Amino acid sequence: MLFLQIFASHSWYFPIFTHVKKKSMRLVTLDEFIAENQYRHPEATGELSGLLRDIGLAAKIVNRDLSKAGLVDAILGDAEKTNVQGEEVKKLDEFANEILIKCLQNSGECCGIASEEEDTFVAFENRKNAKYVVLFDPLDGSSNIDVIAPVGTIFSVFRRKSPVGTLCTLEDFLQAGDQQAAAGYVIYGSSTMLVYSTGEGVNGFTLDPTIGEFCLSHADIQTPKNAKTYSMNQGNCRDFPENIQQFVDFCQDNVTKKPYSLRYIGSMVADFHRNLLKGGVFLYPPTKSAPNGKLRLMYECNPMAYLQEQAGGSASNGGQRILSIQPTELHQRTPVYIGSEELVNKVIHTK
Repeated sequence: MLFLQIFASHSWYFPIFTHVKKKSMRLVTLDEFIAENQYRHPEATGELSGLLRDIGLAAKIVNRDLSKAGLVDAILGDAEKTNVQGEEVKKLDEFANEILIKCLQNSGECCGIASEEEDTFVAFENRKNAKYVVLFDPLDGSSNIDVIAPVGTIFSVFRRKSPVGTLCTLEDFLQAGDQQAAAGYVIYGSSTMLVYSTGEGVNGFTLDPTIGEFCLSHADIQTPKNAKTYSMNQGNCRDFPENIQQFVDFCQDNVTKKPYSLRYIGSMVADFHRNLLKGGVFLYPPTKSAPNGKLRLMYECNPMAYLQEQAGGSASNGGQRILSIQPTELHQRTPVYIGSEELVNKVIHTK
């Protein structure tokens, strides 16, 4: 009672609740939003809608167990093995991977998956009639878990090219990014948010833990055309190509304006999310030790490039639009410069 008396005595207490009462807004859940979009397209058969809902379900399960990291030893720390890229696997990498595979296989709308944590694609024997394949990075930035920094899940959806009724094939997965039927990511941080697009703009849904639903919070996201923020691992600058070093010099030594701000978390989802909303550019150039770049085209760059273009931004590997690259292997890597259009152009045209 004493706490309530003290709390109510502050002048800012009542305006907050008055504002809430005056602000009338219909709550739109992810499921409702998907259903409404499907209703506007009578030709849609519902498979893609169902698939997106199942991805949302998987994200809720992953989010639930991420919140236990540090409390449950079984899900925190190294799995004591490496993945196909030679990277150390965290226990939560394995957990998120298993959850996504199970949810997608049970959905009935997905005939196969490819994951950053798997050596090759997985064809679902019991889902030969499904029309879509899904590629994903189950837990991007998982090395950040131990320090409670944001991590995320990235996904990419393609309509299969092989005949319905048969097992999916490698050809179904090796499609250029501009053929994606949908793409998105989930960011697990101070709040949990799912952002996705089916080619008609980008929308974000924040998980309301009180009702267990993703609710529309960021409608029709548009990235500012320009900004003064860049995101990169600047500690590797000496190993970057000369034009990227010159771009960094431009950001730091801009004599006519205030120098640009460096914002880097070390999780592509987190860095991309900030730039998507606020403007900026994310850079992961080639280096001497990784001449083809480090990030995966199919699991990270394609879905993020799809979202970025839908939000009015741009994505390039320095010489080609990311979404135009024809992949030749599942775990293909590429340099990537992605974000506000004018900043990306500045990066790739710096000589």
